[in-house]
Amino acid sequence: MVGTIDDAQTSLTEQMEQIETDIHRISNKLNNDGFMSKAPAAFVEKERDKLTALKKEQAKVKAQLSAADK
Repeated sequence: MVGTIDDAQTSLTEQMEQIETDIHRISNKLNNDGFMSKAPAAFVEKERDKLTALKKEQAKVKAQLSAADK
């Protein structure tokens, strides 16, 4: 049972790392004046939507990690 819990926690940790990497990447794009001035508005909106979804997913995974620590 302990191995299963450790495996789940490792998986959640890896998922959190990937989410944080993606959040960082998209945030950098959206904070880049060159990108913002050249990118079509629809693409910028799509990136903002992705960022919002990633932040929601981050909160969910963070809650799962907290629950797994208890």
